[in-house]
Amino acid sequence: MKKRIVILGSTGSIGTQALDVVTRMPGRFEVIGLAANNNASLLLEQANKFNVPTVSIGGEQQVAEVRTALSNARVLCGVEGMCELASLPEADLIIVAVAGAIGIAPTHAALKCGKDIALASKEVLVAAGEPTMRLAREQGAAILPIDSEHSAIFQCLEAAPDLSFGRSIERILLTASGGPFRRTPVEALADVTPEQALKHPTWNMGGLVTINSATLMNKALESIEAKWLFDVAMDDVEVVIHPQSIVHSMVRFTDGSTLAQLGLPDMRLPIQYAMVYPERVNSGLPRMELAAYSNLTFEAPDEAKFPSLGMAKRAVEAGGTMPAVMNAANEAAVALFLDNRISYLDIARRIEHTMESHTPSEPSLAAILDADDWARRLVNERSA
Repeated sequence: MKKRIVILGSTGSIGTQALDVVTRMPGRFEVIGLAANNNASLLLEQANKFNVPTVSIGGEQQVAEVRTALSNARVLCGVEGMCELASLPEADLIIVAVAGAIGIAPTHAALKCGKDIALASKEVLVAAGEPTMRLAREQGAAILPIDSEHSAIFQCLEAAPDLSFGRSIERILLTASGGPFRRTPVEALADVTPEQALKHPTWNMGGLVTINSATLMNKALESIEAKWLFDVAMDDVEVVIHPQSIVHSMVRFTDGSTLAQLGLPDMRLPIQYAMVYPERVNSGLPRMELAAYSNLTFEAPDEAKFPSLGMAKRAVEAGGTMPAVMNAANEAAVALFLDNRISYLDIARRIEHTMESHTPSEPSLAAILDADDWARRLVNERSA
């Protein structure tokens, strides 16, 4: 039988690549729901191509346009629309690939219905890791990671299926490309421009993700994700710079063995693995030839140059809503930097100030969303 999927964030990078996987595997999937933020034209194109019966668009002003163009489809709107899509009784897998804390509510809606999740949205576990994982356990639902690093860790752990994650893992080794400033002296970062920061040496990504790679905030967030996904302490998650981006991450076990997952830097591989799990299916994608990669290097990150790594540890130590505040402050600060309103080094300063100004509370969904909004306002008020 075809696996029936819903894609939240279908017009973004992960969503479009997930649909590419669907196209590459005719007969395996049926797309029964798509959600987009504001790219109505691409959503319409996708809905028509895959004959999707239910869609959701972010802005109310676009609902009429989408309804007119998709006369045979049900059209929903906003976060409520995503939650309804995520709860469709006939859905087998919900792919969550939306940006920001708005991904938490539909993820929880899906989990409450016992739906398996293929998760690409970092904010869900960074801001709401404890309640999300608790809900998944209570409902017996799987959370399958899409991030290449967490997919790599998940695949390494699959090699030891009878072991308890928390007892058998000695260390999780998250690899990072190091971004464009790996060799740049700290004192030279004060004059970095958005154009320079957006020149990633390996991956082609959106603005926020690319800047996060430059600051290593992506690894800070992924460290928190790994803590919750794999039930480990933050001290057992280590970031390792690996510029070639071939080893996507590693796990060292208590017996001293280290397992690594390798592959070409193509996000369709981890997306497909989450979509077809527990199977492995011919992707039709290019293969990695080891002889072409004779120089794989690894090095420790400079935490003075990349203070985001320390921020993540402090956020988890503070607990409650602090990780949500760190994430929201970062997103707001990066937006200011890309708009040339603050300097590159000011990104970290804004996050630090916001975290220092916050008193964490219990991470209910309402408290997380309130903290997220508060942090964004504080960062932007300092720029007014």
